[in-house]
Amino acid sequence: MTIYDNVLPRITMYYNHITTVFPGPPLFIRFFGKYTRSGGRKKIFLLKNSMDKIILEFLSALKEHNDREWFQANKPAYDKAKQEFESFINQLIPGIRSFDPTIDMITARDCTFRIYRDVRFSGDKSPYKPNMGAYIARGGKNSSLAGYYVHVEPGMSFLAGGIYMPPAETLKRIREEIFYRTDEFKSIIHHPDFTRYFKAFDESDKLKKPPKGFSADFPDIELLKFKSYAVMHAVGDDLILSDGYVNYATACFRNLYPLNHFFNSIFS
Repeated sequence: MTIYDNVLPRITMYYNHITTVFPGPPLFIRFFGKYTRSGGRKKIFLLKNSMDKIILEFLSALKEHNDREWFQANKPAYDKAKQEFESFINQLIPGIRSFDPTIDMITARDCTFRIYRDVRFSGDKSPYKPNMGAYIARGGKNSSLAGYYVHVEPGMSFLAGGIYMPPAETLKRIREEIFYRTDEFKSIIHHPDFTRYFKAFDESDKLKKPPKGFSADFPDIELLKFKSYAVMHAVGDDLILSDGYVNYATACFRNLYPLNHFFNSIFS
C-alpha cells in the first residue's frame, strides 16, 4: 500500500474537481494530479469522478472531420481531451489495484493507445481512431495478460476484459485449463456478480467443430470452441459523464477480476 493508493481515493471523494495551490508539493503529488508551474508555485488539479464531456465532443467532431488538416488545426482540443482521458485512467488504476495485486505502478501513459491508425493494410484510410482506449494490466497496453479495457466513443463506449484474440499456443493452454478446471470456470462466468455486467463470449467467431485435441463427447465442449475469451459491458454517454463513473467502472472490473485471475493463473 502506497501513499498514492491511500490518498487519491480520499481526496477525489471529497474534493472533486477542485484546484489547490501548493508552494512546493511533495514528490508523490504528481501521481494524483497534473501540475504546472505558475509564478514559482505548483497548481494541482484533482481528478473528477466522471469523464469530461470535452472527450466526447472532440471525438464526435473528429468522426465528422477525420483528416490531418482538421486534426492539426484542432490539436489543442485533442491535447485537452487526451489529458482528461488520462486523468480518468490515472484515477481508475488504484481502484483496480486494490483488488488485483498484479497491477503494478503503471500510469495512464503506459496504458493508453495512440489515436493514430495504422492504415498500411487497411481499406479505410482514415488517419485517426474515433475513440480513446486504455488497457490496464501488468506492463500496460502491450501486456499479454488478461486485463481491463476502457473504451470511449460517442454512443459506443464500453468496459471490457479477459483475453482477446490470443495467439494459437496461448489459446490452446486456455482451452486445456478450462477442460481441466471446468467447474471452477463455469462458477465464474455464471456467478450473479459477473452476469450482472457481462454476458457470454463472442459467438460470432466460434469454431463449428471441437478444437483439435478435444473430444466432441466432452459435456462442455462449447466452452472450448471460442477463439477469444473477452467480455464486454456497454455504457451510455450519460453514464460515463455522470458523477461516480469511476466508481461504476471499478465495481464492474471488480466483478471481472475472477475471470482475469483464472486466465492469468495459467501463465503465472
